[in-house]
Amino acid sequence: MLKHHSRRTNSSRRNSTPRGQARAVGRYLWYRWIRPVAPVVLIVLTFRGAVADWNDVPTASMHPTIEVGDRVFVNKLAYGLRVPLTHTWIAQWGGPQRGEIAVLFSPKDGKRLVKRVIGLPGDEIVMRNNRLYINGVAVEYELEAGTLSEQMVGGRRLRQASATEYLGEHAHPVVATPDLQAIRSFGPIRVPDGHYFVMGDNRDMSADSRMFGFVPRHLLAGRSGRVVLSFDPDNWYLPRLDRLWRELP
Repeated sequence: MLKHHSRRTNSSRRNSTPRGQARAVGRYLWYRWIRPVAPVVLIVLTFRGAVADWNDVPTASMHPTIEVGDRVFVNKLAYGLRVPLTHTWIAQWGGPQRGEIAVLFSPKDGKRLVKRVIGLPGDEIVMRNNRLYINGVAVEYELEAGTLSEQMVGGRRLRQASATEYLGEHAHPVVATPDLQAIRSFGPIRVPDGHYFVMGDNRDMSADSRMFGFVPRHLLAGRSGRVVLSFDPDNWYLPRLDRLWRELP
């Protein structure tokens, strides 16, 4: 009995030390919180890493298709299945189509971006004064009524011109800002195998393949076709209900 009491006393003494208390707290947290929650966290991370995710849009590079404050849906299975949270493919299928919106990692700094796919592998691309030519064929544009208007951009009142661009199966708006310095003419350039050429719909205010070059396939995170949620940064980040689950052209 004395020996048994001694063992309990020694155990109590160990638990009363700072190291023993830390171990006791660690065991409590593990069994009470971490172990029950860990499977859920693993499932969520796996789902977001390999199946579907969302992407916040903090800039106007895709205006007016995507507004600042939009949160767009990302279909990560659109081009294949990859190891979650990596750029390593498990299997690949299909590929981006000309005109669709892709979520990608910048080849320059690794930032996640939302851009429109302009050129596919093997395409020859030319741009002359913001007008695209792909494989020698001029892309069709339709100027909007009252196309030249004044907008406040970064605290400056600038002229902007709007048009509808017909790219592949996608008819979508594009915007040009003549008062800004921008790359409006280039090429001809040919897209290498396994790479893509992307641009923003806000043509004169987008950092895209004109600056960081072609995007290799393994840096494509997925396809985006809808706005999940939208918050207006100019109005106390209140939700824009009219943009909820809106389809993107």
